[in-house]
Amino acid sequence: MALRRGLQRSVLIGAGLVWIAVVVYGMGALMQYSNAPGDAAEAPAWWPRDSAIAPDSHGPTLLMLAHPRCDCTRASITELAELLARSSTRPRTYVVFIKPAAGGRDWERTSLWRSAADIPGVTVVRDDEGVEARRFGVHTSGQVLLYDAAGRLQYSGGTTASRGQTGDNPGRASIARILNGEAAQTIRPVFGCSLFSPADERAMPAHAHAADN
Repeated sequence: MALRRGLQRSVLIGAGLVWIAVVVYGMGALMQYSNAPGDAAEAPAWWPRDSAIAPDSHGPTLLMLAHPRCDCTRASITELAELLARSSTRPRTYVVFIKPAAGGRDWERTSLWRSAADIPGVTVVRDDEGVEARRFGVHTSGQVLLYDAAGRLQYSGGTTASRGQTGDNPGRASIARILNGEAAQTIRPVFGCSLFSPADERAMPAHAHAADN
């Protein structure tokens, strides 16, 4: 009987240790994912002339490229609203939501779209098949590009310090300093989901593939 109780106790202790190990591993994997940046943009140094989005020739223009169904991007949009509310220089601002070819009617009209549209001074744009995202070399949701009045790239990066996290962070601070005419780091990591899934890539029209090559 004592041997059986000892065996049962050993089994329970072993199971507890396994459970603790699984929890620790899961937390570590989640933290690693949260702190892993997305693919950086390969943004053009000058505003693309073939873009359908009109830049401001008298002041800065800010683009945020976003996936309307990326939960991480909610924090990016929250930080964008905070940035614009605090900035003494208000750039012409667009939030550009990708819509893949397979997306149905109003597929992009999510709560993220509505949140972006509620920010004063922000114009929300639908990007069918990611044409503009590819034109600006963007791969990750939440990517911000800031161009000056002459069309030169001033900043490329995100507005958060990790996936889905709000609060003061180097990315938002860099954009604010640049808008205020101060020196700042011009490239920062971006944290968000991929704008393009393998299915989106397969659905790309042939001319888009040709433009990438």
